Amino acid sequence: MRVEDFDMFSTLLKQRSGLVLTRDKAYLLESRLMPVARKWNMKGLEELAVTVRTRKDEALLRDITEAMTTNESSFFRDQKPFDQFKQIVLPKMMEARAAKRSIRIWSAACSSGQEAYSLAMMLSEDAAKLAGWRIEIVGTDISAEMVERSKSGIYTQFEVQRGLPIQMLVKHFKQQGDKWQISQQLRQMASFREFNLLGDLSGLGQFDIVFCRNVLIYFDQPTKTKVLEAIARQMPQDGVLYLGGAETVLGITDRFKPVEGQRGLYSLGGFQVPSGLKAAV
Repeated sequence: MRVEDFDMFSTLLKQRSGLVLTRDKAYLLESRLMPVARKWNMKGLEELAVTVRTRKDEALLRDITEAMTTNESSFFRDQKPFDQFKQIVLPKMMEARAAKRSIRIWSAACSSGQEAYSLAMMLSEDAAKLAGWRIEIVGTDISAEMVERSKSGIYTQFEVQRGLPIQMLVKHFKQQGDKWQISQQLRQMASFREFNLLGDLSGLGQFDIVFCRNVLIYFDQPTKTKVLEAIARQMPQDGVLYLGGAETVLGITDRFKPVEGQRGLYSLGGFQVPSGLKAAV
């Protein structure tokens, strides 16, 4: 790939998705964009680059962006955040929201929906305790294809074998040929929509709990700051934010503070873990 073409594609991707690609990732760009070129009946990446420069076709730009967006997920990925959610975050949030009996959860950059449905499964296990509560799970992703997959709730045998306990597979999924579909009850617990994290978050409303894991690692520091501060504006003082194990707010924004004793968990300062629960996970 010509250097000028790589630079053009990388600039385009940063503007549209926040993704930062260095020149040593040229192989990744080539491998993921060749199928896009073929889909649009082009001979190769040089023709693709010329077309992008001369014809601003939104459908083509979307295909390029989606091809480069990493869609890696699994059920109950990195189990600890889900343990924190069950043992610490949900009980504390229910105590704080006892009057309005409503909690909103955002799974940002949700990929094919496994994180949102993992939360739905956990909440369904506590159905008796949550009777009378309105728990809303919203999953968003930049990829229209991933949003449609999330809505369908259909997963391959490989996907349901990654992190999903067998008893939950049997209880919450129905086999469809060589694939599995999550129950209608759980599909109704989560809604999914296409959304770019670089966009205006105000239309999404306020969230008590935000999962934004393994997303910031693809952004440069100014973009990380922009995204985190935008998320902060959509959360109450005692709301909580989950980041991935390799991510942090330190040196990026002072809006969020680490929750004491809970790696990967952050708040605006109003969420305090009861002393008796600090060693729970």
